[in-house]
Amino acid sequence: MPKRPKISIVGAGNVGATAAHWAAAKELGDIVLVDVVDGIPQGKGLDLLESGPVELFDAKITGTNSYEPTADSDVVIITAGIARKPGMSRDDLLMTNAGIVRQVTEQIAKYSPNAVLIIVSNPLDVMCQVALKASKFPKHRVVGMAGVLDTARYRTFLAEAINVSVEDIQALVLGGHGDTMVPLVSYTTVSGIPITQLIDKDKLDKIVQRARDGGIEIVNYLKTGSAYYAPSAAAVQMAESIIKDKKRLLPCAAYLEGEFGINDVYCGVPVVLGASGVERIIQVHLTLDEKAALQKSADAVRVQVAKLPA
Repeated sequence: MPKRPKISIVGAGNVGATAAHWAAAKELGDIVLVDVVDGIPQGKGLDLLESGPVELFDAKITGTNSYEPTADSDVVIITAGIARKPGMSRDDLLMTNAGIVRQVTEQIAKYSPNAVLIIVSNPLDVMCQVALKASKFPKHRVVGMAGVLDTARYRTFLAEAINVSVEDIQALVLGGHGDTMVPLVSYTTVSGIPITQLIDKDKLDKIVQRARDGGIEIVNYLKTGSAYYAPSAAAVQMAESIIKDKKRLLPCAAYLEGEFGINDVYCGVPVVLGASGVERIIQVHLTLDEKAALQKSADAVRVQVAKLPA
């Protein structure tokens, strides 16, 4: 009998535990929840397992403080690291989370050398670079969750503004996961209708800015943590496309080697996600302003990467 797919999630905080919840509800496979704090992954894993009879899903859910149970994972979602607090930028997390992500990735690579890694830890694009180097995996098997979340926020605000279903809004947000992200207005439609026919420029500009500030808006409300429902849902959408080989075209952080004129850095671009990870990068035509904004975003990531120890 074929074995179920296996998803390991490193970090059993709000993002990791909620990702486990989404993945179990979708019956994507068996789930291993890993955390350094004794009892937390075990307790959350057991609690989630016990919801199976109510929500009618079958999945083996394991909570652990060690990496041996993650062996032979198909997909690993890395959420480990400290979360933002009010007044902190994603970049303020750089050095602390770089050390955490490096250690985690080395362990994951040891036990699951064929896995696809989905990085969620912030600052996202830089942590992808850390994981790529630590894992020694090919670039297509280390991908970052950013554009799916940023696009979801953008689509949410657009749907509210024009009072239509979020399902009918198609959009792409590219660039680094932060203040320099690039919502592509030229590719934003409502069931094929250009968004510019439905919203005036001033209102659209405000929505674009709110999407950029989407994370800090939630941090300022929560005060002691950051967003977790939408980020975890976005990571699991990516995991589902990989596990089921759906070949979804999603905006994700991928390592670029000349695409869009950008080299040797992770940046959010449209990619096709399948069983092997990033199967293709789709180079869409950008306006001059969008091209300049994407380059600026990549440069901002490169500045942060340069701060990492060699």
